[in-house]
Amino acid sequence: MLCAISGEAPQVPVANRKSGTVFEKRLIEAYVSEHGKDPVTNEELTTDDLVELKSTRIVRPRPPTLTSIPSLLSVFQSEWDAIAHEIFSLRQQLLQTRQELSTALYQNDAAVRVVAKLSRERDEAREALSNFSITGATATIGNAMQVDYPGLSEALVAKVETTQEKLSKTRRKRAVPDGWVDNESLETFSPTEKSNPLFVGPRKFSLDVNGDLALLGGNDGLAGVYSISQRTMSHMFNVGSHAVTDALWAGNRAVLATSGGSVSMFEDGVEVATVSAHAGEVTALAIHPSGEILASIGEDKTFVFYDLTSSKPVKQVQTSSVLTAAAFHPDGHLFAAGGTDGQIKVFDVKSGANVANFEAQGPIQDVEFSENGTWLASAVKGPESNVVSIWDLRKSAEIKSIQVGSPVIGMKWDYTGQFLAIASSGGVIVWEYSKAAKIWSEPLRNGIPAISVAWGVQAKSIVALDGDGVLTVLAPR
Repeated sequence: MLCAISGEAPQVPVANRKSGTVFEKRLIEAYVSEHGKDPVTNEELTTDDLVELKSTRIVRPRPPTLTSIPSLLSVFQSEWDAIAHEIFSLRQQLLQTRQELSTALYQNDAAVRVVAKLSRERDEAREALSNFSITGATATIGNAMQVDYPGLSEALVAKVETTQEKLSKTRRKRAVPDGWVDNESLETFSPTEKSNPLFVGPRKFSLDVNGDLALLGGNDGLAGVYSISQRTMSHMFNVGSHAVTDALWAGNRAVLATSGGSVSMFEDGVEVATVSAHAGEVTALAIHPSGEILASIGEDKTFVFYDLTSSKPVKQVQTSSVLTAAAFHPDGHLFAAGGTDGQIKVFDVKSGANVANFEAQGPIQDVEFSENGTWLASAVKGPESNVVSIWDLRKSAEIKSIQVGSPVIGMKWDYTGQFLAIASSGGVIVWEYSKAAKIWSEPLRNGIPAISVAWGVQAKSIVALDGDGVLTVLAPR
């Protein structure tokens, strides 16, 4: 046994009952009386926590005076003990200083990077603002003006933070719900029912949480809610002469975007609000996981956040390109917007700051966050339109390129994040990622052309919309 302080065999060995560390009794008692902690683990320690160990003791003769060799040895031993204490303390202080210095250097480096990034973004924003203009044709479509909105209220900021904290803690540990669709069932999916053509020139649709009510509209300004189980329209809406560009359920509220730059909200078939925050076509909508914030993007190169409690816009952010696709992160702290410049820009929801960019191979067609919280799927227009890219937010890099074989128009991850449904001109395709085997596979490929897809309850069905306004349900027969 060696003393943890002096490194020598102790004359009177004692052990810390908490950590089991052995000390010389007189050394540890002196250290505890001064610091009140274990010198090795730095935990709180009292003399009551010390247990004396039985061992053969060496009885030293009492030195009579400093003139004898034994007395001098005793003095030297005391000095040695003091030096051992001091060296041990110095070593601890050196280690702590090194850690503090490392932290300070890291924080300084991070601060320098942040300042450089903010300066670059400021310069880019100034340049974009100086070059930004709205054409006469666009101005006649939307009469909205660029308005300085107050920003997210304290209540909305708190809601964003609470939602992120709640969802991020449970996401990784969340098990696949009982009864969820599996690979074998997906392979048997085939069309089980079809609707008649519902609207002319639809672009997207949204399915409610019960998997029954489909919200969609056409290019003539008409929209409605179609009940899949009843095979009938339950509500009809008229948003004017402009085309419906996107449709979204925000709880029980139906939200419709138009090419005229307006966003209309309906409850129980009655219009409750219409907001024209964009100077040009609204190209896409997205709903925050909390259900209290709505986002819209447009051809005027801006995205707008709305407080659904008041049905009013609260924040508008200018970007450098026409925006065509949008999605909230499943934890709610990030917002992604893809543009015609081929960039997917990721923004902080609370501040509106651009925190990351992903460079795609063409104008963005669609973006979709995975429920695992770390992946982002994207599709583009142009020569690479038959490819779906999977991006890792942690690595800021593309980790998978899925060859679909036909132009991709829309995508939708399931709740578990293991299945990605793809709507393409060549049909409905589902890709699966096996977390256990770490491989991708294609359990489903159906030849029904689609422009938008959605998962049914427990992913036991897929609802697809085609360009003629026909809804098709795919499920096991």
